[in-house]
Amino acid sequence: MSEGQTAKRLDLDLMCINTIRTLAMDAVEKAKSGHPGAPMGMAAAAHVLWTRYLRHNPANPDWPDRDRFVLSGGHASMLLYSLLHLVGYDLSLDDLKNFRQWQSKTPGHPEYGHTPGVETTTGPLGQGFANAVGMAMAERHLAARFSANGEGPVDHYTYVMCGDGDLMEGISQEAASLAGHLGLAKLIVLYDDNQISIEGPTDITFTEDVGQRFEACRWHVQKVAEGNDVEAIAAAIEAAQAEVERPSIIMLRTQIAFGSPNKQGTADAHGAPLGEEEVCLTKQCLGCRDDVDFCIPEEVADRYRECLARGQALEAEWNARLDAFRSRQPKAAEQWQAFIDARLPADWAAGLPAFGPQDGPLATRAASGTVLNAVAAGVTNLIGGSADLAPSNKTFINGSPEFQKTSYEGRNIRFGVREHAMTAILSGMQLHGGVRPYGGTFLVFADYMRPAIRLAAIMGLPVIYVLTHDSIAVGEDGPTHQPVEHLASLRAIPGLTVVRPADANETAHAWRLALESREHPVALVLTRQKLPVLDRQKMPSAENLSNGAYVLVDTDGPPDIILIASGSEVHLAVEAAAVLGQKGVGARVVSMPSWELFEAAPAAYRDQVLPPEVTTRLAVEAGRQMGWERYVLGSDRMVGVETFGTSAPGPVVQANYGFTVDNVVARALALMAV
Repeated sequence: MSEGQTAKRLDLDLMCINTIRTLAMDAVEKAKSGHPGAPMGMAAAAHVLWTRYLRHNPANPDWPDRDRFVLSGGHASMLLYSLLHLVGYDLSLDDLKNFRQWQSKTPGHPEYGHTPGVETTTGPLGQGFANAVGMAMAERHLAARFSANGEGPVDHYTYVMCGDGDLMEGISQEAASLAGHLGLAKLIVLYDDNQISIEGPTDITFTEDVGQRFEACRWHVQKVAEGNDVEAIAAAIEAAQAEVERPSIIMLRTQIAFGSPNKQGTADAHGAPLGEEEVCLTKQCLGCRDDVDFCIPEEVADRYRECLARGQALEAEWNARLDAFRSRQPKAAEQWQAFIDARLPADWAAGLPAFGPQDGPLATRAASGTVLNAVAAGVTNLIGGSADLAPSNKTFINGSPEFQKTSYEGRNIRFGVREHAMTAILSGMQLHGGVRPYGGTFLVFADYMRPAIRLAAIMGLPVIYVLTHDSIAVGEDGPTHQPVEHLASLRAIPGLTVVRPADANETAHAWRLALESREHPVALVLTRQKLPVLDRQKMPSAENLSNGAYVLVDTDGPPDIILIASGSEVHLAVEAAAVLGQKGVGARVVSMPSWELFEAAPAAYRDQVLPPEVTTRLAVEAGRQMGWERYVLGSDRMVGVETFGTSAPGPVVQANYGFTVDNVVARALALMAV
């Protein structure tokens, strides 16, 4: 390329970059809300990545082998929206003008499933970074299984843009550490090192050597001293792509709100409009028209339209590669397609084990491990692990290798003691597609998982959480490990299905429900202690779990009282009902493994299980009473736990907290006497 051609290209690059900046400024100004600074500072890096390196097809946002792009600092959403519009995704200029408005396609933070081209919902800092690690893990796993010879259908990068705030959050360190250990070389992070946070310069709180931190985590680290130098940015991306042993981070020294004469490099530009006068001055400083809002010069539009043609050509090349793969390996190609389509094998549920009383007593965590291994034989894209608790959570797939740097085909992931990152990584794997991820830990540590669970629920991702050691029956480990408020906390998350099965058969059907879920994450809440296996020849089938609640034990006539329980306490309710029967009290026992499923059942079914005319009801569950009032029709109608637990053998703790047949019977009789 001649000097003249190079200069012309650089001039056009600058015009494109400044167009991104002005679109971001104008949208934020029109909305009177938003974050203009980061989009303006990272516009050059975004332009280079999206026009030269990102393999994507705006005409088909779901192309399976596209590169993934994650804007971890979701507050910079106008950077992403500007790019999506410019390169040809289904996002109009009017959508940009409607930024942050009611039912807009351009909400304040990017939302997966809402805006074409958005790969994940970001906003809470660090989450996108960890999602991207999951995407990169899914890519490596599928590539190892279907593209081991370099000729299959899977070979792409995951790119992340993150900022100082992302790297301050602990989740990013957890995720970076695991990514470095796993050698995820197709993960490339562009770090917006602008040294500004909401409160001011980052050096008031953040003075670590980020480069050394990532080097210590076995990352490939590069520094670009001038974040507007397009050729230096391009060279760094190419060097990152050439690295085959380690994930890469490119540290870009940028200036927040670049081009703003009065707010460049200041905290004022982080999360507020620049103001009409400053926007006008900034456009003048950037050499852009200051008399037209949302201006896209024709040369800029033409340049970005090339991305659409390039993307269509890239996908066409991939389709040819896919056809060749299908010809060479038809069975593997069919399996890959089933994975991408998220199709379960037709006969997968035939492998679900059935348990009888002779198989008990059996902890539901142990039953879960048996079920997992049974279904994993048929659902061969099931992949997951635990936060260093696989022996306790029973989450290991026997006979499968570990997912490691030398064996990406493995289905057993060692997440280490990283619950928060694990949960966000699972979401990233699900977002990538082609795999069914699950992850386990103790229920009490759901506190560490909650932000990522919440985002999975917002996105409607059918991730499976295996949460064991579910109550004060944990015993000697004491209150730090005995979950009390956690069921209520998880049930409070809209879109999360919480299932606490009562025995091994309910556990089997809970796994079935989780694997058949397509729109919601599912939390399986399981016991450490052994439980009897209910005799299903004398009781209703555990398949009734799909209704959320069902009558397990009933009376000949209308019940005098209804005992409602979940999990391990169902057995206590069954025993109490028998004693009440001996006293002439007709007690119905309802197993209620899932509030969410019960609420989704038809009203007529709910009234059949809990007849409105039977108002004497008692709930039995080893957790807070919060929420149970809707089912027992009042407060103080529960045998529950309203304080933290204590350290002692599990049966001793349970007895002292009132989880005995005698106490349940006494509470039931007291309610009837009112």
